[in-house]
Amino acid sequence: MSLSSSPPGADSSDDIAADITTAIAEQRLPPGTKLREEALARLYSVSRTKIRAALVMLAKDKLIDLVPDKGAFVSRPTEEEARQIFFVRRVLEAALVREFVAKATAADYATLEQHLQQEREALSKENPQIRSRLLSDFHILLARAVGNQVLTDVLTKLAGRSSLITMLYQSTRDAACSSDEHVEFLQAAKSGDADKAVELMLHHLHHVEKALQFEIPPSDGKKDFVKALLA
Repeated sequence: MSLSSSPPGADSSDDIAADITTAIAEQRLPPGTKLREEALARLYSVSRTKIRAALVMLAKDKLIDLVPDKGAFVSRPTEEEARQIFFVRRVLEAALVREFVAKATAADYATLEQHLQQEREALSKENPQIRSRLLSDFHILLARAVGNQVLTDVLTKLAGRSSLITMLYQSTRDAACSSDEHVEFLQAAKSGDADKAVELMLHHLHHVEKALQFEIPPSDGKKDFVKALLA
């Protein structure tokens, strides 16, 4: 169900969370927007209990921040946080790539090539939420192929936060470039050239970070989010 059609039709916390997620992904609800429980309950014609449950789901995915005594706000990742996340990712993924090249099987490459097709489909549909998740999941698939569960868990958390940042601050053009860079990386890895694969991965992560558009004006928290959800 899409908010653009009839948001009051959502009657479960899952539906409401999904609709708000879409609005955030489409930047109709910019970072910092306050989401008022009472207004949401009226909009969706549900109890505030269901709204609270939806907000908890969104907070778990770090899409919103629940601030005690103040309310719920669309998450506002900072530029400094993004820089720190991508720094750590470059350190971890340089080592990950070497392990991947040494251990990846034909089945692993087939899985990743299928994933690349899903990336391209998401890009063609211009869905920021799905494309950001898929672009992020590519890196998690590399970690799973290596078989290091600790590394996979750490990267999953970092990639999840990165996905939110790119969803908010990455353009469609730069997202397409990211997918192209995944293709180039996989070709180098498949050829067995670990040094080239590491070089391409580091270039890719640096490129994603550099292209983030933090100049998007943040919300002052007073945006009419009800109108935004109905847009």
